[in-house]
Amino acid sequence: MSWAGKILRVNLTAGTVAVEPLRMDWARAYIGSRGLGSKYLISEIDPKVDPLSPDNKIIWATGPLTGTMASTGGRYTVITKGPLTGAIACSNSGGYWGAELKMAGWDMIIFEGKSPKPVYLYINDDTVELRDASHLWGQSVWKTEEALKTSLQDPLLRVSSIGKSGETGVLYAAVVNDLHRAAGRSGVGAVMGSKNLKAIAVRGTKGVGNLRDPKAFMQVTKEKKKILAENAVTGQGLPAYGTQVLMNVINEIGGLPTRNHRDVQFEGAKDISAEAMATPRATDGKKHLVTNQACFGCTIACGRISKMDEGHFTVQNKPQYWGASGGLEYEAAWALGAANGVNDLEALQYANLLCNEEGFDPISFGATVGAVMELYEMGVLTKEQLGIEAPFGSAQALAYFAEITAKGEGFGKEIGQGSKRLTAKYGHPDLSMSVKGQEFPAYDGRAIQGIGLAYATSNRGACHLRGYTIASEVLGIPVKTEPTESEGKPELVKAFQDATAAFDSSGLCIFTTFAWSLPDLAPQLQAACDDAYTTEELEKIGERIWNMEREFNNAAGFTAKDDSLPKRLLTEAAKTGGSKGMVSKLPEMLPKYYAARGWDSEGRPTAETKARLSL
Repeated sequence: MSWAGKILRVNLTAGTVAVEPLRMDWARAYIGSRGLGSKYLISEIDPKVDPLSPDNKIIWATGPLTGTMASTGGRYTVITKGPLTGAIACSNSGGYWGAELKMAGWDMIIFEGKSPKPVYLYINDDTVELRDASHLWGQSVWKTEEALKTSLQDPLLRVSSIGKSGETGVLYAAVVNDLHRAAGRSGVGAVMGSKNLKAIAVRGTKGVGNLRDPKAFMQVTKEKKKILAENAVTGQGLPAYGTQVLMNVINEIGGLPTRNHRDVQFEGAKDISAEAMATPRATDGKKHLVTNQACFGCTIACGRISKMDEGHFTVQNKPQYWGASGGLEYEAAWALGAANGVNDLEALQYANLLCNEEGFDPISFGATVGAVMELYEMGVLTKEQLGIEAPFGSAQALAYFAEITAKGEGFGKEIGQGSKRLTAKYGHPDLSMSVKGQEFPAYDGRAIQGIGLAYATSNRGACHLRGYTIASEVLGIPVKTEPTESEGKPELVKAFQDATAAFDSSGLCIFTTFAWSLPDLAPQLQAACDDAYTTEELEKIGERIWNMEREFNNAAGFTAKDDSLPKRLLTEAAKTGGSKGMVSKLPEMLPKYYAARGWDSEGRPTAETKARLSL
């Protein structure tokens, strides 16, 4: 079994660290990472707890395949009750930190209480200590990582930390590792900051060697890597263009939300696309994109490393941003670009760098700026309030808002509360393009009906990665479904959501599912952990995890009324593209989704469903 079998419990109030054996009955029932971490959280906190109070807990969890030679085995999740939504928050990150924790001999870390002063947790295999972080408080993610590696004299140290946004209470603050990989959504970084926890620094030298059948595991992972290499998406598209390959594709079908979802196509999409990133600039003749980059154990390498135009207005006097660093991915490029009508690639990258440096979610930030720009154009917000003229399309306003949000200054404090709270404060709550308080990603639910249903029913608020129906509706994986058609989408969404829960819990990246399905995951878990992990059992585990999360949200006060979409998507028809004249068909899909899930008409799992799933 490739679980380490041990967890750390850190009481920040008392300043103590305790070692506990992993609950193996739970591990077998929920696998690890998202599923197992959520099981621990839900078993230990009151669903109605204030997310930013000491009574909330926050968990870093790996999966049984994290740190192994399985392709993409570098993932970990941060699980807590989210301050942006009030729902369960489970945010996934790549890079190298998760594998390092596993190789230090730990499956999971549970933090509880609140430290009276800033602290960080230092882990060097079996040596675990809470240490003073007063000197790090107020520092960026980048400076925190550098300072810890220098002071601990270990360049191979892996650091998971927050920047100023997590300290100042930006409700979509992220937890960042390896400079630009992030557990980015739902405000997990704000919970970390509320506990005066600055960072977790890990060094692991033990490796992950306790596989059930090492020879079988080596053979099956070799076979599955071959599938990834030969697939058009995981072997060609993502390595060459990253997720940004989608910008022009989604725009062409009329599914690219533009100017706060007023439009579904962006005339400037080509200027901020993957192709634009790979084309030499007119200003200096250099390409924006420097290279691709892989996370631990990844054979796909979808990450982007970019270098800005040093003469661009955002950085011309800021040489600290001239080096190569984490580049734009599709969701960030959309949120910072099309959502605001901005087609200045360098301005997008500057805002993206600030999101990485100070640790906040570019999706929620960019989408909130979209709402601010619409309120400005309506005359509800003024230059005097904002500090700058802010019409749609203003690269200057985008850069300025990123700066003041990162610092928690001026109107940046309001942007840092997210679009739901901001639009409600100024009398136009319908202009928040969010579900359960979390802002939409980069696909329009009118043009792509299944993703609209996935947004509405996602347990952590609007999210594409909880059931990426784009694979089927746009890319034809594993089968092509018509994006504007609603028939069959409830069943499709459920299947994607359940399978994703299983993949997330294994410790592998969800991008493998462009080429793999559960029959590819099952033999890897069987060889590593337990031969009981059949395809059928993984389907059931994924469904169990989804229903467990749903039960928590219901107990926290969410109801069927929260499984909705903004009025704009339900009543304002798409103006152009293949979905011209269409609105989301959520009202007709939702009851069928509940039926497929085995829930009652109020969205509550029935007694029969809970019994079948051993909940």
